Amino acid sequence: MPIRYAYSDIKKITNNFSEKLGEGGFGTVYKGKLRSGLFVAVKMLGKSTATGREFINEVATSGRIHHVNVVELLGFCFEGPKRALVYEFMPNGSLEKYIFCDCKEGTEEEIASLSWIKMYDISCKVASGIDYLHRGCDMQILHFDIKPHNILLDKNFNPIISDFGLAKSYAADNSIVTLTAARGTMGYMAPEMFYKNIGGISYKADVYSFGMLLMEMAGRRKNSNPFVDHVSQVHFPSWVYNQFSEGKELEMEDVTEEELKLVKKMIIVALWCIQMKPSERPPMNKVIEMLEGHVEHLVMPPKPFLYTKEDPAEINSSSTQSFLNSLQSEE
Repeated sequence: MPIRYAYSDIKKITNNFSEKLGEGGFGTVYKGKLRSGLFVAVKMLGKSTATGREFINEVATSGRIHHVNVVELLGFCFEGPKRALVYEFMPNGSLEKYIFCDCKEGTEEEIASLSWIKMYDISCKVASGIDYLHRGCDMQILHFDIKPHNILLDKNFNPIISDFGLAKSYAADNSIVTLTAARGTMGYMAPEMFYKNIGGISYKADVYSFGMLLMEMAGRRKNSNPFVDHVSQVHFPSWVYNQFSEGKELEMEDVTEEELKLVKKMIIVALWCIQMKPSERPPMNKVIEMLEGHVEHLVMPPKPFLYTKEDPAEINSSSTQSFLNSLQSEE
């Protein structure tokens, strides 16, 4: 169980908040050190969350999680208006700086340090962590904010899913959940958060977010980038879908045939995950099977956006429908 700390302890742990790691809408994160010598990240919630709703939610959710690829809550502080969460420090920061060349935190050396094989390995482990949240706890935990910034990397570049401020816990047999407002980050939020007519909100919202994350890992770029050389490539998922549906292969420099197959597999799996209708997305255990299987066994999914009648006819082919049925058969 997480340890409850006094605010005076938090000040000692962080050396009076001397080393800031970052800040956001939730508050500020500081580096600290426990008496044992373990380095930690201390997340101080800002005034906007001083009521404690997000704080209590994160403590309650994180306290019941035990998985190698999900962040472990070591301690917390709940003293008057002071709210703090204590996690193990991840020396390699977030995945974000390793996949976006234009990320202000990332250097060319850092981006180049993650090989395609390692990037693929990270994707499999993140998928395993999400599957655990959905099926491995006594409660079903929906994260609702899967994105590169919330995937931390330990000293061995193992991914750790973090930031449970928006997470919700439900009974394990709950298939559809109720939210009072959309949750998540634009660009990663599932469409059913906005369009109620395509399906209810469920764990498939996390599958969608993972798909958008996976696509960015495979492309090593943001899914939407207005500064690319060709207009057709502004929205990467649309462009790469069209490439594959026309029988074209990815043109990548300095990659082996094995690496090219891994990237193609990541993209096809991502395209399945970002299907418009939740019912057409695979559950995370199927996502893991697809990632670990052979790319030759994967079938191209329907176009995962609002498409027109001019789109390729094969999206409704019998092989695609059969593959879709197999994805849903063992949920």
